[in-house]
Amino acid sequence: MATYFIKTNRVFTILRKYGWIFTVLVALGGTFVEPKLGLAVIGIMAGLIGTSFFKGRYWCGNICPHGSLFDSLIHPISLNKNIPGFLKSKPMVIGFFLFFMYNFGGNTLNALEHWGDGSFWDRLGMVFSRTYLMVFVVGGLLGLVKNPRTWCQFCPMGTLEKVSYTLGTKLNANKNTDEKLTIESKEKCHACGKCARVCPFQLEPYTNFSENNQFDDINCIRCGTCVENCPAGILSFETERDALEFKKTADLEGYEERQKIVSTLTGIRNLGENIKEFTFEFNTPASVVYQAGQFILVKLKGHENMYRAYSIASYNEDNRSLSVIIKKIPGGYGTENIFDQFKLGDAVELEGPMGEELVVKEKVSKVLFVGNGIGMTPFIALTKDTLKHRRDIDRVTFVHGQRMEKDFYYQDYFLDLEKAYNKFTYLPIASRPEKSETPKGYVMDGIKDLDLKDHHVYMCGSPRMITDTMNLLVEKGVQKDRIFYESEEKIKEADEKGNIIKKKKSA
Repeated sequence: MATYFIKTNRVFTILRKYGWIFTVLVALGGTFVEPKLGLAVIGIMAGLIGTSFFKGRYWCGNICPHGSLFDSLIHPISLNKNIPGFLKSKPMVIGFFLFFMYNFGGNTLNALEHWGDGSFWDRLGMVFSRTYLMVFVVGGLLGLVKNPRTWCQFCPMGTLEKVSYTLGTKLNANKNTDEKLTIESKEKCHACGKCARVCPFQLEPYTNFSENNQFDDINCIRCGTCVENCPAGILSFETERDALEFKKTADLEGYEERQKIVSTLTGIRNLGENIKEFTFEFNTPASVVYQAGQFILVKLKGHENMYRAYSIASYNEDNRSLSVIIKKIPGGYGTENIFDQFKLGDAVELEGPMGEELVVKEKVSKVLFVGNGIGMTPFIALTKDTLKHRRDIDRVTFVHGQRMEKDFYYQDYFLDLEKAYNKFTYLPIASRPEKSETPKGYVMDGIKDLDLKDHHVYMCGSPRMITDTMNLLVEKGVQKDRIFYESEEKIKEADEKGNIIKKKKSA
C-alpha cells in the first residue's frame, strides 16, 4: 500500500546533519554532568528570535539543534504519520506556550533568588538543561510514533519566532531579507503534490502559491526539502522583489496551451509486467493540439488537486485523443492509484499539454534519440513525427535500452519505421539479453561508436543513464546546448527514491 508522506533526505548541510550533538550535550550533559552547559541555550534563544525577525522560521529548518535531531536521527526510523490537527491548532499553540512560559518563568525566578551566591549559574543552567531534556524526550517520542516534526507544531520557541517575524513584517524590516518559497511559474507546476508529501510540517505549497508566486504560510521553515525534491525543478527561495522579477521573465515555451481537459478512458492495454497503455478521448474540449515530446497531467482519483505527469506516447493524428504508458511502481502513490482505480469508461480530468524539453527544435539536421526503461515512451511519437513531417532532418537514430527482450514493447513499431524510412536507424540494446543475437550492454555502449557530428540529442530515462550518457556525449564532442533531456523521475514516479536530476533549461 502506497503511503502519502514520503521519507526523503532532509539534511543538506553539515550544521543540519550534526547539530543534534549540541542537543545531546546540553540535555544530557547539562542535566547530569555540568549544569552550566545549559547557559548556551540563552544564545540559541537570542539567535532564533533575531533570525526570525528578518527571515521567518528559517532557524527551525536550518539551524535548530532539535530540528537536526528530528531530521537526522528520528526521521529515518519514524512512522512518519499524519500530524494530528489539534496539535497545530491555535488553542493548542497558544495554550502550550502560556503553560510552558509559566513553568519556565517560575523556574527561572527560583534560580534568580540565588543571584550572587556560588550556585546561581549552576541553577540557571539547570533550568535550560532540563528544558532541553524535556524537548529531547517528548519531541523524540512524538517524532518516533507520529512525525519527526510533531513537536515543532506547538514548540514555544517556534511561537516566539512567529511573533518576532510578524513584528518584523509589520515594521517592513524584512522585505529585503525574507526569502520565501517561490515557484518559477505556476503554469509549470505538475501539481504532483510532492512538495506537500515531503514537507516536514506537512504543508501544501503547490495549492497555496500567492499571486506573486510565493508561499506565504508563516509556518514554512525554509528547509529546502521541497526545493530539492521538486520533479519540475521550479522551486527556490527568493525575496518578494526577485519573485516578481521571476514571474515577469518566466520562459513559458511549451506551456502556452495548458488547459483543463475532460476525457473518457477508452483503452487500457497491457504491454508487459506492470506496464499498461492508457488511452483518453477528449470530451471538453473535443480537440486538443499537442506536439510530440510533450507531456500531460492525469488527475488522480480521490484527490481534488493532485495529478501525475506522463509523456504523451501517441502520435497526434486528429487531436481527439492521446495515450500514455505507465509502469506501476511498488509503493508508487500515483501509479497504484491509476492501476487500481481507473476503469474503462471513467471520466478522467487531464491538464496540458505541457513541456518543451523534448520537442525537436527548428533548424536541426541530425537527431539522436536515447531512451531506456519507461523513458522510451516519448520517442514513440517523436520518431514518427520527425520522420513524417521534418523534411529538414536527414538522419534520425534511436538508441533504445532495456533489460531483456521482453521489455522492448513497441519494438515492431520502430522496426516498421526503420523499413519505411531510410534515414531512420533503430538500435535496441539489452543489459541482460536472453538471445545471442540481441546486442548486450547499456545505451552508452550503443552510442560510443556513433558519429555524432552535427547531432542534436534528446534523452529520456533513468537519472543514472542521463548522467552517464551526458558525460559520454560531451566527451564525443557534442555541444551541451545541443543536448536536451527529461528525467524519468517525472514519468515513472520514482518519487519514493528521493534523488532528482534537475531539468536542463533548453538553450
